Amino acid sequence: VQLQASGGGLVQAGGSLRLSCAASGRIFSINVMGWYRQASGKQRELVAAITSGGSTNYADPVKGRFTISRDNAKNSVYLQMNSLKPEDTGVYYCNAVLFAPTVGEYWGQGTQVTVSS
Repeated sequence: VQLQASGGGLVQAGGSLRLSCAASGRIFSINVMGWYRQASGKQRELVAAITSGGSTNYADPVKGRFTISRDNAKNSVYLQMNSLKPEDTGVYYCNAVLFAPTVGEYWGQGTQVTVSS
């Protein structure tokens, strides 16, 4: 199983970016998909998560600015990031809890998001 993330980049404060992540391999089903981020010198933290049924959870700092969505048919998860702030800068990792066929947690390779002031 592999998770391939894309969509990071450099953007000015107030701008937008859209991250994508696709899971591939012999996947039976995906339970939760999410995005985490790690700023330089800080621990990795949850940004947003979404269940197979569409229930979402957001970290307080991104509520109202970020939107997570998924396409179950494509085993993909997306993160629309609007009104970006310099403190959103970091490496963003996609994450999935899935059955392949036993349950496991998988991580993507990370994509850099840099927000300039």
